[in-house]
Amino acid sequence: MRNVFKKAAIVAIVASTAAFGIAASPNAIAASKTATFDVTLTVQDDCSISANPLDFGSTGVLDKNVDQNSSLSVTCTKGTPYNVALDAGTATGSTIAARTMTNAAGDTSVSFNVYSDVARTQVWGNTTGTDTVAGTGNGGAQVIPVYGRVPSQDTPAPGAYSSTITATVVF
Repeated sequence: MRNVFKKAAIVAIVASTAAFGIAASPNAIAASKTATFDVTLTVQDDCSISANPLDFGSTGVLDKNVDQNSSLSVTCTKGTPYNVALDAGTATGSTIAARTMTNAAGDTSVSFNVYSDVARTQVWGNTTGTDTVAGTGNGGAQVIPVYGRVPSQDTPAPGAYSSTITATVVF
């Protein structure tokens, strides 16, 4: 009986060794093949624009200029030339040369304008190459200052005056 157990143990050891040997044998490794694929992306000229409010605050009599600043942020793909244009605003009768803010009833207005230079001599408009602000994208946000002025004028009735200007980036 002892020989039977020995023979069974030897057969079991040989069988397990053979199984491991076959798995580790170079002839038993699965074959493999490879493939390649291209990864592509096309970056196109593109821009986005955002604006901060231009708030002239609160004042009494408009007997002197009220100056305030704001800013726009333009983000364009690197190397993309752009122009930023500003419209006349939403107040009835407002033009690029003579922008106005009106009260809620729309029957009274306050004159103002926006400029592309700190000296407030260059009115910012919407004619490319004439009164817009040009730049070239660098791939990141570029801050463009906006200079506003309410000039001295006859003071209208008290109230809140407003207009909404649309800034457009052309690229």
